[in-house]
Amino acid sequence: MRSPDDPSLYNSACIQGRVIWALLMREIITRYGRHNIGFLWMFVAPMLLISIFVSLAAYNKTTSSSGGFSLVGFAVTGYCAAFLWRNMPGRCINAVEPNLTLMYHRNVKVFDIYVSRIILEAAGESMAFILLSFTFIFLGWMEGPDDILKVLGGWWLLAWFGAAFAITLGSLSEMFKFIEKIWGPFSLLMLSLSGAFFMVDWMPESTQQFLLYLPMIHGTELLREGYFGSAIRAHYDLSYMITCCLCLTLLGLVLIKAAARRATLG
Repeated sequence: MRSPDDPSLYNSACIQGRVIWALLMREIITRYGRHNIGFLWMFVAPMLLISIFVSLAAYNKTTSSSGGFSLVGFAVTGYCAAFLWRNMPGRCINAVEPNLTLMYHRNVKVFDIYVSRIILEAAGESMAFILLSFTFIFLGWMEGPDDILKVLGGWWLLAWFGAAFAITLGSLSEMFKFIEKIWGPFSLLMLSLSGAFFMVDWMPESTQQFLLYLPMIHGTELLREGYFGSAIRAHYDLSYMITCCLCLTLLGLVLIKAAARRATLG
């Protein structure tokens, strides 16, 4: 077993880092180009979309609900959380084929392609969430978070779930082409059940039990509890979500090997 101080292990980590960084820069240029605001679209695009919904609430002067929390804050936390985990799989599905020529470089692996796209999505959504929160707090449309550690914990868990889901679906899409076809309607179904538009506590008890089988709801509920504190009643089980994320991560890593073999043979 190699020691962490082993120079060869350190060199491998450096090479891995450079490969992912190069793929990340290539993805930014390919997706957003070099002109106009370029890579700034990475977080401007989700900001514009989310701003449409929260601005409608503010225009109608319905920025606070009868429950005592901001509807703008509810929209920001819900939409940003949903876009975080939902966009990652969409970017990893069929991601290998457009980058197949890069696989001739021995240091470029399928895993690197997925990781670079996941990092790009996570960075864009995180920046959008931070900037939108600061903007609307400054405008007085929403309050600051009640517990920043819970907000960060919920955001991190949602990012982990999105990343694990992304490498799993990305690998499956290399073996089964129909994954790309069904992802659109399936993601919309998951979005409607993800807690972006409602709180679990608002649902009948029988429905709550069903909803809590979905891992992303636990992260969203934790995130909102961090923002609104005692103004809401959140339902979540961190051990359940962590277990789901661990299982999904292990499954994704196993499937990546199969996807890599298929890409090499192809």
